[in-house]
Amino acid sequence: MPHRTVGSAIHLSGQLPYRDGELLGQGVVGRDVELEAAQELARHAALNALAAAVQAVGDLDRVRIVQMLVFVASTPDFGEQSQVANAASELLIEVLGENGRHARTAIGVAGLPLNSPVEIQIICTAV
Repeated sequence: MPHRTVGSAIHLSGQLPYRDGELLGQGVVGRDVELEAAQELARHAALNALAAAVQAVGDLDRVRIVQMLVFVASTPDFGEQSQVANAASELLIEVLGENGRHARTAIGVAGLPLNSPVEIQIICTAV
């Protein structure tokens, strides 16, 4: 299920960094994937989340991001998950302006689906 609406909140399913049906990267940040590459993957995942939000809301101008969770598959000693998440946050603000500002959590995890380095989940509303 791509999204679920509860009251005014639209909960989007986690999004991976796909482009044209292809996963853009695999591996663990801090071992297989460099910080800069992880940031680019986070931007792609955020774009996919934004596309899902538009599908749920109907129009880009109506999307307001409330919260974003950024999961980063990373080594135990990698402590820059927030830097990976910053790339996604900056993209949403660049595209949506004030409607892109959001609360955010960046979480390091041992692994993600399809060995993706990044997964993004968003809660948004329609304005």
